[in-house]
Amino acid sequence: MLRPAGRLTNLTLFVALLLTFATGVGAVATGSARGRWVVIAHGVVAIAVILLIPWKSRVIRRGLRRHRLSRWASLLLAALALTTLVFGLGYTTGLVRSIGGIAGMWLHIAVALALAPLVIWHVLVRRARPRRTDLSRRTLLRTGMLGAVAAGLYVASTSAVALVGLPGARRRFTGSYETGSFDPPMMPTTIWLDDTTPTIDPDSWRLAIVDSQGPYELTLSDLRQFDVRRRTTLDCTSGWFAQQDWTGAPVSALLRGVGDARSLFVRSVTGYWVRFPVEDIDHLMLATAVGGLPLSAGHGFPLRLIAPDRRGFWWVKWVDRIELQSAPPWWQPPFPVT
Repeated sequence: MLRPAGRLTNLTLFVALLLTFATGVGAVATGSARGRWVVIAHGVVAIAVILLIPWKSRVIRRGLRRHRLSRWASLLLAALALTTLVFGLGYTTGLVRSIGGIAGMWLHIAVALALAPLVIWHVLVRRARPRRTDLSRRTLLRTGMLGAVAAGLYVASTSAVALVGLPGARRRFTGSYETGSFDPPMMPTTIWLDDTTPTIDPDSWRLAIVDSQGPYELTLSDLRQFDVRRRTTLDCTSGWFAQQDWTGAPVSALLRGVGDARSLFVRSVTGYWVRFPVEDIDHLMLATAVGGLPLSAGHGFPLRLIAPDRRGFWWVKWVDRIELQSAPPWWQPPFPVT
């Protein structure tokens, strides 16, 4: 019962790695409390991978005796998998939040992405075809036992981190650490991928708006006439969050009509863009200030989108265009591409 065959170990580990990757993507994307289960699932499946290491190590030792030329690629795969786990555990506990100025969360994600093609290669080269017996009662019992132990260890480890008082106990449900709340100058100015901070002339800058009645423009002075304030949490995928008081104009107040539109297109002067369902319009705001201070260039001056319950990559900086469109809201990459 406790010593599955090598082929079954490989299949179980492959499924666990797939679930780890899928829940990892979900954990990066989720920004609301209702998505907490994805983050928890990611942790549980990661522990399941750790539990499979002793059985996988036996498979590896047998494979190394065959002296295959491809064994070095397999060893690299194993090394990257362990490195991903180490970075993940280090960031979760708060013991390793950064290395060389690079956030541990980004290192965890980067190594996981490097691991993905090697996993695909390994599956194609070391094919382990599923069999009907793989769904036997014994296999299901083993899988259930693995899942139960992993879940129990996840709960125990989370409690231990809090009991010992490690920094990880203070994380938000997304895994992010609080940085710069109610202190805008201390809030990081994270930029998505290859975006750069643009230099914008506030006198010539305009916000282009296209709604059901057609296009029109607003100046920065026009937008500063709105004095709506909202306290909202910005949760960045690089592993930090900050609660701030934002001031600006509700998007709904700028649209004269929605018509038959299905989505709201929001674009930055850098070309970065995202798309929201029209049902979200009432929750969105375009901020001109934070914490009672005008936005800095790094935080999106002159105009930044505020998208509550969404991760930071939805909070478009340097907005210069919002447009109602007939395209469905899902008609965009899973994550923005500049």
